[in-house]
Amino acid sequence: MHPIIAQVTEAITERSRPSRSAYIKYIDGMRKDKPTRVGMGCGNLAHGFAACSAAEKADLVGETKPNIAIITAYNDMLSAHQPYKDTPELIKAAIRKAGGVAQVAGGVPAMCDGITQGQAGMELSLFSRDIIAMATAIGMSHDMFDGALYLGVCDKIVPGLLIGALSFGHLPAVFVPAGPMPSGLSNKEKSRARQAYAIGKIGRKELLEAEMASYHSPGTCTFYGTANSNQMLMEIMGLHLPGSSFINPYTALRDELTQAAARQVLKFTGMGDDWRPIAHMVSEKAIVNAVIGLLATGGSTNHTMHLIAIARAAGIELNWDDFDRLSRVVPLIAKIYPNGPADVNHFQAAGGMGVLIAELLRNGLLHEDIITVADERGMNNYRQEPKLIDGRLVWEPVPEASLDPDVLSSVTQPFASSGGLHVMKGNLGRGVSKLSAVSPDHQIVEAPAVVFDDQTDFLAAFQRGELEKDFVAVIRFQGPCANGMPELHKLTPPLGVLQDKGFKVALVTDGRMSGASGKVPSAIHITPECEAGGPLAKVRDGDIISMNLQTGDVNVLVDEAEFNAREVVPNRAGNHHYGVGREMFGRFRLNASSAETGASNLFVCD
Repeated sequence: MHPIIAQVTEAITERSRPSRSAYIKYIDGMRKDKPTRVGMGCGNLAHGFAACSAAEKADLVGETKPNIAIITAYNDMLSAHQPYKDTPELIKAAIRKAGGVAQVAGGVPAMCDGITQGQAGMELSLFSRDIIAMATAIGMSHDMFDGALYLGVCDKIVPGLLIGALSFGHLPAVFVPAGPMPSGLSNKEKSRARQAYAIGKIGRKELLEAEMASYHSPGTCTFYGTANSNQMLMEIMGLHLPGSSFINPYTALRDELTQAAARQVLKFTGMGDDWRPIAHMVSEKAIVNAVIGLLATGGSTNHTMHLIAIARAAGIELNWDDFDRLSRVVPLIAKIYPNGPADVNHFQAAGGMGVLIAELLRNGLLHEDIITVADERGMNNYRQEPKLIDGRLVWEPVPEASLDPDVLSSVTQPFASSGGLHVMKGNLGRGVSKLSAVSPDHQIVEAPAVVFDDQTDFLAAFQRGELEKDFVAVIRFQGPCANGMPELHKLTPPLGVLQDKGFKVALVTDGRMSGASGKVPSAIHITPECEAGGPLAKVRDGDIISMNLQTGDVNVLVDEAEFNAREVVPNRAGNHHYGVGREMFGRFRLNASSAETGASNLFVCD
């Protein structure tokens, strides 16, 4: 094991000892060696299986067969979740054949950041994670279950499901992916179309045609944003079956893997001799593996918040400094859009998660000794890939090396020597930056600030031609307490246009950028946020801002005494608290923790 990884893991373990010990003690006391439903009142039990078939009722009246919960994020508007339509029936049949019963215990909301990007609904996006966690707990609260299968893919859905699952951490759990859509229009062409539209070279009709050619069928969007980062994380933490993350939907292999996941959870209930509760699976080492996977693949910056919230649900105290220290020693070995032209299907064809995990294990960059949902407990099982041979599901060793080193490389020949996520710090606060998609000649910027309190004001200024110059865009009052911390991905095309024209441009904000954020240097998630009186709210038009992504420094170059004496400006962004349901989330905005502590309403973080 690389010494820095060992040190970071030990530091996390030590600082988490009180909270983790209390959580595990509670979880271990919840184990039952009989079905959970045993001892329930007759009326309770009758309600619990009133809609079941006669055979299922007979099984559930008995006290030997486990009952498995299905928590699903199915809806047929989101392409990534539409393939879950028939998944419960596949699961039920597989579990029935293997000697158990399964019930859909509940559904959780699943919103798409791609649909709400730049729209008012995006201001509910981050908070939907906590709603999903609570909805998961409600589904599980009937307390009739001995294990669970979680069906979800996209941005806030998987973190929310996992946080909810950890509140029932005494139960085994397997996460069931749905897979990416086949490749459509290349990501390079899609990006080119967006920039062409931003400067008026093409119209809405041509832009829509390009977008429809990119997002064209059931399955996850194929770029490497938060959704596909989720799938990578679930596999590298051992919560997916080996090699199952990026198999396309509506294929025979996808269906076989879903049924295998269903059978697998039955093996790990408290009724048997191989109890694998999810609380023990999501350990300090598994959390470190998740961070390493994120860094090695150039994954979504959203997980600098989600992983912290997930860890806290398991009693583990992860922080941004852990990300930063690990990033210095974990090389970038995957090049997937926006970090390169390839998509996740190309990554899968190059060797996918199996080759990635094998490469990290070989070089001491991943903890092998974690509990997983594979037959054997450690990560060595994840050096395998699933195949259908003569109609039978088998796992075979992955290739010794990547089949396409332009997409998936090696530790000895990485795309970058560091993982590309740095903590940004200075007199404007603390934030994060993603270097992996930013060219080295754009990683250092010093330019005057142009200050906006709403992304629409920035876009209007761009359309008026007022931003044809070197500048650092400061977008304020975009944090959790201000307006729910929407992604600001709509800023990427115009900033990219200006950068391509030769201007030095950058972004500093207390908001988020999409998992698909690309080539423009940025310091995001700045905390303390402006709504809480953070120093970013003191910046004025024309102040010189210095940003160095390589060293992690972001500062406003104003005399310290003068800057400290300035008053924090009020939020002039207008009404962001009403419309499309935002009025119901006032308490969430009021109580949200900082970005650095997970931007959560579920835990006392600050």
